[in-house]
Amino acid sequence: MTCLRFSGFGLRCLIVCLALVPTMLAQDAPVSDRTQFGTDITVGPSEKVGDVTCFGCSVRVRGHVASDVTVLFGTVTIADQGEVAGDVTDFGRGVRLDKSVKVGGDVTVFGGPVRRDPEASVGGDVTTFNGIIWLFVVFGLPLVIVAGIVALIVWIVRRATRPRVPITA
Repeated sequence: MTCLRFSGFGLRCLIVCLALVPTMLAQDAPVSDRTQFGTDITVGPSEKVGDVTCFGCSVRVRGHVASDVTVLFGTVTIADQGEVAGDVTDFGRGVRLDKSVKVGGDVTVFGGPVRRDPEASVGGDVTTFNGIIWLFVVFGLPLVIVAGIVALIVWIVRRATRPRVPITA
């Protein structure tokens, strides 16, 4: 019969590993992210999610978002003691922070207002670029520049591949 023998160092390592097992088992399951195109997202009061990303729709947070909320052409509403651990970013329509909500990071809005209750807590900066001109600067100007580059490339290629016609007099 074989008996396991541990040296002092090996016994200490075994004890530490066994002590960590309940800690590792007790950790929460990883939270899932939510991404939608055209369908609103609602985080309920008892829910906990990771990142929330919405294109062409709105987000309403009443529970806990463990990371960031990003919305393109929609609104963000954080209500009923909702929490966002990271940043809130909205391109297009605005953000509303109701009473007793918490945002751990920054709140940034391009092209819309920030409606914030005095009791809402924001851990970072609140920045708003109100007005439609900011949407053009953020989305339109880069699109115009890329379109100009593509037009220049097409013009160069067409000019290089055009057959040469000799001039006869």
